This record gives sequence, structure tokens and C-alpha cells, in this order.
Amino acid sequence: MSRRGLLGAAGLAAAGAALTGCGVGGQGAGKAPESEDFWAGKESNGKLRFANWPLYMDAERTQLKEFTEATGVKVDYDEAVQENHSFFGKIQPKLADGESIGYDLMVLSTGIELAKLVELGYLAPLDHTKMPNFSDYAGDKYQDPSYDPGNRFTVPYTSGITGIAYNPDYVDREITSIADLWRPEFEGKVGMMADPQEIANFALLLNGVAPADSTEQDWEKAADKLKEQRDKGIVRRYYQQDYIQPLTNGDVWLSMAWSGDVFQQNAEEGAGLEFVVPEEGATLWSDLMMIPRTAANPVDALMLMDFLYEPDVAAGLAEYINYIPPVPEVQNILEEKAADASGEEKEFLEDLVGSPLVFPTDEDYTKLHNYVPLSVDQEESFSPLFLSVTQS
Repeated sequence: MSRRGLLGAAGLAAAGAALTGCGVGGQGAGKAPESEDFWAGKESNGKLRFANWPLYMDAERTQLKEFTEATGVKVDYDEAVQENHSFFGKIQPKLADGESIGYDLMVLSTGIELAKLVELGYLAPLDHTKMPNFSDYAGDKYQDPSYDPGNRFTVPYTSGITGIAYNPDYVDREITSIADLWRPEFEGKVGMMADPQEIANFALLLNGVAPADSTEQDWEKAADKLKEQRDKGIVRRYYQQDYIQPLTNGDVWLSMAWSGDVFQQNAEEGAGLEFVVPEEGATLWSDLMMIPRTAANPVDALMLMDFLYEPDVAAGLAEYINYIPPVPEVQNILEEKAADASGEEKEFLEDLVGSPLVFPTDEDYTKLHNYVPLSVDQEESFSPLFLSVTQS
């Protein structure tokens, strides 16, 4: 299962927890301290432990070796995050008691777990005076997001787009709109995502509502729109990760899809799938670096966060991950590398640099939205609303 497949499963797990009334009352560590108070007197210890998802850095850990060579700080890297909900469940009791979770830096996704971490005061506020690379090189879309205003607690590790993919072997016209996923002509041939946030975003956009600005009334209208699509038999199935092979085989003709999945499928299998940022808009998701408040080596973690925003370093990550780097300069660096390469490497790099799935155009970015920003209380009403569409 790919990284996004794991995230899809995570969304359903989190939603299930909401249905069972999983609350967080009385589990807080208190209000997060101000940045200058948290960082006062803290120094580098020359080491840190980094919890990340599988398949998010090459087997040689190239960027971490570069970091150690540049700073002397040694990194213990652990692919410990299998999905958001279970990882949060593992670390939450320790954070509530003010204990170390064994990691100084971790990567989790935009969504309900992030909201919990912030609301409960579990995250260290970032010292942006010590993050010049982020300030200088991060793209505008990745600074001051709605899910973390001012990037107070997080910066993106990598990002991607939830848009529409279609198979031109079966669809004889260009797909341009979310509304195409509701067309009767595609009855039984449309794939939708099972994750409540993902399908909510698309229905909201179809109704002309930006997810980040939506209200509970908007959510109800979006759920009704999705039920209409379902009840007309247009949806073949609500997928987690497993939409990509049915789309390739023609079991479904068009589907909600993650940009990186489509790029990888085309690169590895020559699937020829088309990916679209629809005219109504699409969503930009991010997997985010953050420091737990109880980290033993927060200065070293902050150093690594900023190091990964050096353009050459970010380019190395993007070449391996094939998702959107939050550093726009990466495209120019990889373009220059492609010019000097030959054979299969040159072909791959040219495809990577030229792909709007990895490097969205300026026009695409104007149509990309953040997810619905949910508080813990809101999530408990939000997820069941959309699970009633996918699980009935």
C-alpha cells in the first residue's frame, strides 16, 4: 500500500473513532507556550529521533546524511507512522502526562489529529527566526495556511492534490469538472473516495463553497449532493487507495485521485491516465513536520526542519517521493539535472519536471483549496454525516 493508501485508511479509522464518541476532554497539556518562552535556554544536543511514514525517504537516507555532514547532528530515523489515528493514540497518553514520546520530530497529516494536537497543547511553537530557509524558499501556498495560521506549529514535508483522474481509453472526451463525476453517462463507472473529508471537499466545491470557509449547513447540503450521486447508481465504489488499478483496467473510467498516485502509475506501468484539477477547484493536502512539546532535542529537530527547505535538499526528496515539494525552486534544479542526465534517468527527470502532478501550474494553484478546518467537537458531527453516504 502506498503512502496515500495508508492515509486513506487513517481517515476511516479516525472517522470510526468519532462515531464511538472518542473525546479528548481533560487530556490536555495546557495552553501552548509562546515561542520565545519555549525556546529560551535550549541548545543543540547533536542528535534527534525522527518519526516519518514509510516510503518518504530513500533507503540510503541521503538527506539525513547530508544533514549530519553539514551540522554534526545524528538522526535516528524511524518509519513509525503507519496511519494518523493509531499513531496519535500511541503518543497521546505520554503527551498528556508531559512525557517524551521517544521522538523529537514527526510527520502527520492535515486533519483531525492535527487539530487535537494543537487544541490539547501537545506541540512546540516553532521559532521562525531560526528557520531562514522556510522563510526564503517555501512557496506562498505553504505559508500561513488555514489549518495552522502563521505556521505556528507545522511546516509541510510534502504535498499533493486530490483531483480527478480518468482513463482516455474509455472516456472519449476531456474531463474538466467535478460535475462530470455526477453525469448519468458514467453510471456505474465513477470512483469516489471513502474518506469523509475527501468526498466532503469535492461536494462542497461542486456547490460553490470553499472547504476552508464552509459551515455545518454547507456540510449538510454537500452530503445531500453526494447521496444524490450515490442513489442514482453513478458511483461504482467508494475507494481508499485501491482505485488506481480499477482505473487502469477500465473497471472505473474516472475517479477522485491523488496526484502522486497517478504520476507513479503512469511512470511505472505506462497507464496513460489523465489527471485534472477541475474547474471548480481541488484540494491541496500536506503531510506536516512538527515537534512534540516534550521533545528532548527540539533545537536539533528545528535545524532539520529548516535544512529540508534548502532547495538542493528539497530537490533530492522530491526526486524520490514524486509528490509536490513545498519549495518551488526544486523544479529549476531538477530541470538542470535532467539536462545533464542521459538514458532512463533523463527521461524520468524530464517527465517529473514537466508534470503538473508534481509541479502544479500557477493556474492550478489558484484553484487549490485547503481542507475543512475541523475542531475536535466539529469532527464528531462532520464524519458521521459523510460516512452515512459511503457506508449505507
